[in-house]
Amino acid sequence: MVDRFIRWSLENRFFVLIGAALLMVWGTVEALRMPVDVFPDLTAPTVTVITEAHGMAPEEVETLVTFPIETALNGASGVRRVRSSTSVGIAVVWVEFDWGTDIYQARQIVAEKIQLVRGSLPPEIEPPVLAPISSIMGEIMFIAITSDRHAPIDIRTRADWQIRRRLLAVPGVSQVIPIGGDSRQFQVRLIPERMSAYGVSVTEVIDAVEGTNENTSAGFLVEGGQEFLIHGEGRVYDPDDIGETVVAVRDGEPILIRDLATVRIGAPPRRFKRGEGSFNAKPAVIVGIQKQPDANTLELTERLDAVLDDIQASLPEGMVIDRHIFRQADFIEVAIENVVAALCDGAFLVVIIVMLFLMSLRATGITILAIPLSLLHQSCRCGRSISASTR
Repeated sequence: MVDRFIRWSLENRFFVLIGAALLMVWGTVEALRMPVDVFPDLTAPTVTVITEAHGMAPEEVETLVTFPIETALNGASGVRRVRSSTSVGIAVVWVEFDWGTDIYQARQIVAEKIQLVRGSLPPEIEPPVLAPISSIMGEIMFIAITSDRHAPIDIRTRADWQIRRRLLAVPGVSQVIPIGGDSRQFQVRLIPERMSAYGVSVTEVIDAVEGTNENTSAGFLVEGGQEFLIHGEGRVYDPDDIGETVVAVRDGEPILIRDLATVRIGAPPRRFKRGEGSFNAKPAVIVGIQKQPDANTLELTERLDAVLDDIQASLPEGMVIDRHIFRQADFIEVAIENVVAALCDGAFLVVIIVMLFLMSLRATGITILAIPLSLLHQSCRCGRSISASTR
């Protein structure tokens, strides 16, 4: 059988060369378009449901929020397991589906079940939301934002309102999660003595603050053949806007929030140093970037580097982005370099062995010509072995 195959190959050199050329072209195309990853994604299709219940204890959240959502999702089609985690003011439910289930179909099933259970949840909590599509191997990059001239609250504000939004606009990015720093918020600190003197309750102040940050439309005004939109602007832009809010009227005199409290911009209270972050022993904001399941890690990393270059150019002087904390692309590139180096060493040994055992320059030359095709084929096989099968 082997003799016939060799004889046929020698008699039909043209077809053999054409077949080898086609295989080389096919291998080159596959090697260039093949996605690679550090590890295969072994996570079953999972949908994450997040529900915020501000002010509730874990026992209340478990009873009033987590348990009804779990009960509704347990009977969904294709669900293999439902897990949950309940903490102070938040409930997270993970819904795992059978292998092979389309993730978009799974999200549609979960969304329909949540709509059915929404009426049984407490009215004061936030509506349940679905987390973006991602996986446990989706974190492809961590970056650190540091500055010697800016406060942690300024760094976190820049990360939340500029860097995060720019990165979310990159195709292939699923989530961008800032960690550390101080979140900016308007704080109204009541003075009990003044509230008692004016006869104002805490509920009245809360209602006034809730109603002050909104715009109001009053319809249209038609005059002189033209139509004008009447629009009342009431958005809050600085602490003074909140301070001018009217809480109540006593004897014809308005009582403002600035008469009852001090209003300032500050950071929320920290619990167990949750808001702290550091890099190289300096305060920093760490930003985790997660990719979508079908995204190519190497191509997405290149796009992120280009966007981060633009962001760095627009940041204030002294604020620096360090993008080499964790990068999956570095591990992939090192793995590919190791595979190529091993294949090159193996090819060199094959040439030496052929030369020593056959003692034929012609056979050695044919072997050298066949090595590129063999290397390309083996590279494709090695690449697929470290591929996450994300196509």
